[in-house]
Amino acid sequence: MQSLTPNLNPELKTPLYRQLFNYIKDEIYDGRLVAGTKLPSLRALATSQKISITTVGLAYNQLMVEGYIEGREKSGYYVSFSAENGVEQTTYYPPTVRPLIFDKEVERPDYIDLSLFDFVKWKKCLNSVINDHSDMLITPASPRGEWGLRREIAHYLYMTRGLVCSPEQIIIAAGTQMTANLASTFLKRAGLRSLAYEDPGYLPSVNVFRDRGFEVFPVNIGEKGASLDEIRSIGPDVISVSPSNQFPLGMVMPVSERRALLNYAEESDCIIIEDDHAAELRYFGRPVPPLKSLDKADRVLYLGSFSSLLFTSLKISYMIIPERFKGVADEVMKSYNQTCSKTEQLALATYMEKGLLHTHVKKLRKLYSQKMEAAAACLTEAFGDAVEISSKDSGLNMVLEMKLGGTGENLGMMGESSERACEKLGSVGGCAGGTGVNSGSVGAGLESLTVNADAVEGVTVAKMEENSIEVICEAANRVGLNMLPLYDFSTTERYLNSNKVVFYYSAIPLAEMKRAVERLKSEVCGC
Repeated sequence: MQSLTPNLNPELKTPLYRQLFNYIKDEIYDGRLVAGTKLPSLRALATSQKISITTVGLAYNQLMVEGYIEGREKSGYYVSFSAENGVEQTTYYPPTVRPLIFDKEVERPDYIDLSLFDFVKWKKCLNSVINDHSDMLITPASPRGEWGLRREIAHYLYMTRGLVCSPEQIIIAAGTQMTANLASTFLKRAGLRSLAYEDPGYLPSVNVFRDRGFEVFPVNIGEKGASLDEIRSIGPDVISVSPSNQFPLGMVMPVSERRALLNYAEESDCIIIEDDHAAELRYFGRPVPPLKSLDKADRVLYLGSFSSLLFTSLKISYMIIPERFKGVADEVMKSYNQTCSKTEQLALATYMEKGLLHTHVKKLRKLYSQKMEAAAACLTEAFGDAVEISSKDSGLNMVLEMKLGGTGENLGMMGESSERACEKLGSVGGCAGGTGVNSGSVGAGLESLTVNADAVEGVTVAKMEENSIEVICEAANRVGLNMLPLYDFSTTERYLNSNKVVFYYSAIPLAEMKRAVERLKSEVCGC
C-alpha cells in the first residue's frame, strides 16, 4: 500500500477535500502513483492526516468520478489511471461495487449549513420505512400527498404556528414552484386572473403565475411589509405576501397590518397567498401568528416548505387550501400525479412523528442566531459605518447597505478623498498609490493605531466609494461570502441603482466568518 503525505492547509480558501484530490491527481500524473497502486483506507488516511473521514471520502469519490481511482469490494481503493498513456484502465465493475456517479456541475448549496443536519437519524427513518412499510412502497403515491405526512404537518403547524387545519386541506408537492403551479391552476379555474406580488421577492413563484397567463403587478415593500395602498390601487384578484419573514428584506408585518389586509381581501373578494418561508427561524422576540391563523373569512392559501429547514434536495413543500377551493382542487388533482418521492414523504412523516424536526429547528435557531450576530459584529468591525445592516432577526440572510458615493454626511470621512484620508493616517503608514493603506509600510505601534483609528476607518469608507455593488458581490463570492445585489430579487427598475445586497450568512462556519470578512475588506478596500 502506498503512503500519502499531502501538505493540507486549512487556512486556504480551497476546501481540504479538494486539496487532497489535487494532491493525489498530481501524484498520478507525475508517475509517483502508478496504475494498480493501492491507496490507504479512508480511516487510515484520515487518522494520519488528522482530518475527518468525510473529507477523505469526498476526495476519493471525486477521484473515482473522474476515473483516477477505483473501489474494489472488500479490498479498498486502487489507482486506475495510467499516466504513461493518459487513459483509464478498463475495469469491470460488478453491479454491487460500481461507484456512484455524481453530477460534477452541481454546486454545493449556498445557504444551508451541511454540518447541522443529522443524516444518521434521517437514514434510520428511511430504513424504518423500507423495513417496516415496504408494502406501501409498491403502490403509487397519493396525488395529494401521503396521509401520514399530511397529518404530521397539520399537527406541526398547530404546535409551532398556532394554525388549525385538517389533513384534508393539505396538498404536498415537490418544491415551492410546484405548489405555486398547482395554486395558480386552482385560482385560474376559479376565474381569477391577476396577481399582486411583493417586490423584491421570490421571483420563481411570480414567473409561474405569469406563465399561467396571470397579469402580475409588483407592490413596493415598506417598513410594515407590502403596501396596502398600492394593493388597493391595483385591485388584484390574488395578493401574494410573506408576512412572517419577508424574503429577502426580512421585515415582519405587524398584526394590525395583517388584519387590515384580511379585511381588504374580504371586502374586495380577493384571495391571499401566504408564503410562510422559514418563519420558524425567528431568533428574537415572540413569534407572530400567520395570516392563515387569523383568517375567519376563508381567504388565505398557505404555502410552506421543508427545504430551508432540512436540506435543499429534499423537495417537499405543501399548501393549505381554503375550503372554498376544495371542489376545484379535487377536480384538478384528478389530472396530476404526485411529484414527491413516496419514500421520502413517509420518512419525513416518521422524522416528524419522533419529534426530530422540532429538535432540529431548535438547533437551527441557536446556531443561526450565533452566526447572524457574528456576521454583524465582523462586518461592523471591518467596515464601520461604510456598511449598514438590516434584516437580522430571522431567516437565513441579512440585507446590507453599502455606503457608496454621495453619502458623506452619514459617514464623516466618506466625503473626503482617499488622499486626504491617507494624510490623516500620519505615522500609521503610507498609502499604496495614494488610495489605500500599504500594510507593508505600517511602522507604528499599537498606540499609534489606536489614536488613528478614525483615520483608518476613513480610508476604508473612501476606498469603498470606488467600488460598485457588482464588484463587491463578485469579491464576496471569491472569498466565500455569498452576496447578491438586491435588484436580483426584483422584476422592476426601482432597485437597479440600489446599494443594497442580500448576504446569506447561514452556510458560513462560525470559525471562518471573521477571516472571510477580513478577506472581503482586503479585496474591496485594499487595506
